[in-house]
Amino acid sequence: MLRLSHITASGLLILGMAAPLSAEEINLPPTEEVMPTEEVAPTPTEATEYSVQLPGRGMSMEMVQNRFGQALETYSAVGDPPITKWKYNNFTVYFESEFVIHAVVNN
Repeated sequence: MLRLSHITASGLLILGMAAPLSAEEINLPPTEEVMPTEEVAPTPTEATEYSVQLPGRGMSMEMVQNRFGQALETYSAVGDPPITKWKYNNFTVYFESEFVIHAVVNN
C-alpha cells in the first residue's frame, strides 16, 4: 500500500524534473598576477638566445647531414645494434644503424 508521503515525494520529484533548469552567473573580480621572486627557466617551447636546434629522433643520417651539414667528427659504429656518433660544434648525435636515437647539447 502506498503511503501519502511516497506519493508526495514522487510527485515533487517529477515536478522538479519538469521545471526548467537555470544557473546563476557568478562574476569574480580580476586577480592580481603574482610575479615570481626568482627567475624561472623557460619552458621547452620558448626560444632563448641559448637554444640549439637538434636533430629529431628517427631522422636518417642523410637528413641530418642535409640539414646540419658535415659533422666535425664521426665515430665508427660500435656494438650490436651498431651505434654511431657524430659530433657537431654545439651537439652530438647518436644513431642506431642509420637513424637518430638521441641528440644532446655539448658542454
